[in-house]
Amino acid sequence: MAEQTPSPVDPAEPIADDPSTDDSSVEEAKAVLRVGCPMWAHRPWVGRWYPQKTRPGTELSLYPKLCNAVEGNTTFYAEPSSENVARWLEQTPTDFRFMFKLPKEVTHERRLNDVARPVRSFLTAIEPLGERLGPVQAQLPPAFGPEALPLLLNFVRRLPQDWQWALELRHPGWFDGSAAHQELDALLIERNVSRIVLDTRPLYAVDATSEAAIDEKGKKPELPITLDAVGPRPIIRVIGEDSPQGTMKGLLKWVPKLRTWLDEGREPYLFVHQPENLDSPGLARGLHTALGMQYSNLAPLPDAPLVEEPEQTSIFD
Repeated sequence: MAEQTPSPVDPAEPIADDPSTDDSSVEEAKAVLRVGCPMWAHRPWVGRWYPQKTRPGTELSLYPKLCNAVEGNTTFYAEPSSENVARWLEQTPTDFRFMFKLPKEVTHERRLNDVARPVRSFLTAIEPLGERLGPVQAQLPPAFGPEALPLLLNFVRRLPQDWQWALELRHPGWFDGSAAHQELDALLIERNVSRIVLDTRPLYAVDATSEAAIDEKGKKPELPITLDAVGPRPIIRVIGEDSPQGTMKGLLKWVPKLRTWLDEGREPYLFVHQPENLDSPGLARGLHTALGMQYSNLAPLPDAPLVEEPEQTSIFD
């Protein structure tokens, strides 16, 4: 579908229905699976996924040759400067997608209370990225439970509909089939807001063998998989284990569902996390390759950058 360039709208204002889109070219278009990592700048990737000569600050120009999407965790900590946004625009192709998080001021400090100003400011800051913007993510803390349902429903209703949105919930009360769970999912479906799926099964399938894995288990909850409100752009965050082979086994479980979503005309996103993220780019590419072997109309990823001694993760080990 043709995407409209987002424009900031005051979240306190009433929301109009989604504008119609032109589907005339859907039949000719390749299906798109967006895969990526939680970051683009990770110095252990130099010599592994990036060339040895890669200078700090230039990684984003190479990352789109590995993956076609990224989670922009940096915006959780601070609204980006206009200089950074301009640089991100310059270093990425038009078919690349950022999935930025709303700043923690909105989700964790104010907990969705009185957030019209910071949301509007954030959208204005990232608006120059235009079509490179994927869903904007509101990741809520584990303590944000169903007792805050009225506040959350009000927040979702006021989100500007000419932007793409995604919501990640971590309190168990949003996964129990309760009235609050069902009422929220109904509104998310109505508003085309994707409910992010946090898949920690690979992480919890084995004992943690590294400090990083122990830390991940302390931060990432073990929650049920719910797919009722994934929207037109399903977003899966797979949290892997130390072993790339074990993580890949968890990723491959998503291939049948990804095929179904592509057949339905959806554009899924899948992001790969590992405790130290050493192999995440290769794992993301490996999943894309595995799906492409079963789905001939899948748009390919670019060729990966050449490194002196490539270290590729086999999806079959």
